[in-house]
Amino acid sequence: MAVNLVPPKPEDLLPVKGLTLGVAEAGVRKANRKDVLIMRLAEGASVAGVFTQNRFCAAPVIVCKENLARARPVRALLVNTGNANAGTGDDGLVRARLTCSELAAALACDSSQILPFSTGVIMEPLPADRIVAALPRALADCREDNWAHAAEAIMTTDTVPKACSRRIVLEGKPVTVTGMAKGAGMIHPDMATMLGYIATDAAVTPAALQHMLKLAAARSFNRITVDGDTSTNDSFMLIATGAARTPLITNETQPDYAALAAAVTEVAVWLAQAIIRDGEGATKFITVQVDGGKNEAECSQVAYAIAHSPLVKTAFFASDPNLGRLLCAIGYAGIADLDVGRVRLHLGDVQVVSGGGLDPAYREEDGQRVMQQSEITVRVELGRGSARTTVWTCDLSHDYVSINADYRS
Repeated sequence: MAVNLVPPKPEDLLPVKGLTLGVAEAGVRKANRKDVLIMRLAEGASVAGVFTQNRFCAAPVIVCKENLARARPVRALLVNTGNANAGTGDDGLVRARLTCSELAAALACDSSQILPFSTGVIMEPLPADRIVAALPRALADCREDNWAHAAEAIMTTDTVPKACSRRIVLEGKPVTVTGMAKGAGMIHPDMATMLGYIATDAAVTPAALQHMLKLAAARSFNRITVDGDTSTNDSFMLIATGAARTPLITNETQPDYAALAAAVTEVAVWLAQAIIRDGEGATKFITVQVDGGKNEAECSQVAYAIAHSPLVKTAFFASDPNLGRLLCAIGYAGIADLDVGRVRLHLGDVQVVSGGGLDPAYREEDGQRVMQQSEITVRVELGRGSARTTVWTCDLSHDYVSINADYRS
């Protein structure tokens, strides 16, 4: 059960002019579930992407990056769930390209104008024939107000679809930003979530859009971790259709750039946090805030040492204020000249550590009270400078083990 996360209401997901979405049931892995999604783009749309750094990146990631590099106008994105088409060698590339070619034929465009995405089980052949057979149904289903079904169609072990919208005004014209993401396990930054898509009807050049995307990823999907595993299929895409007919944004110095980038980042942060709330088996949503570092990099070292520790995460699951585990993680984070006497640690509103040890005012019952909450903030003050960072994570439960042990069953 996701932590304080409910499915989005379809009426709250605002259509993005110039983008239609259609879903179909292809039986990629299981029958009677939405598992194929097509996103059709109007002519003139810009697309930007960031992808996994995993060296065993999936075939669709390779093809997608190749097609983006050709700089031809993207006409559609094709997504399947149930099968990752990763660890499949040359055969996986052939199958990914086949699905692109078949969709391109239906849309009367070149196959390089199609971007493929897959998520699901690794090292199994992609059933391309089933996906191809489902394309006519997905195309027939395409409409602007189909975000809720689209968010369902990209789920794997997710328990809740993840999507949200924001509306802003640029040059007196209303502009929409709507996004969706999937992810619950194999979540760790090194670049993004498993699959994430944000679209706007503002007009943005590809170069400015790529800059905006990287900024949003750095502040959202690159600040989350469920289990420390970077997926083979991570892809985060930003689309600007231009259908709102706003003045073209060409670089980050324009006032409209800042306003749109803020809205895109807000949507990305919401989606990233939703992934943590729906982490496999999660019962706690945990914010790790590290202040007072010499630079952001060392703040991140400490934050991820805490967020990745199985001992810390299981303590949160048990609602056990086993504070030595937090102190231990801070100590091994890799800051060689850390003055432990200057470190302060807070658990929620409770000061836990000061002067190199347990704060004199700390009481076990106070720690217990905070640990029993479903949303908890861990705040570390390093006392070394003014840098800071925030990371979001979840606890580690019995269900996490069960979900992943039975994933292919």
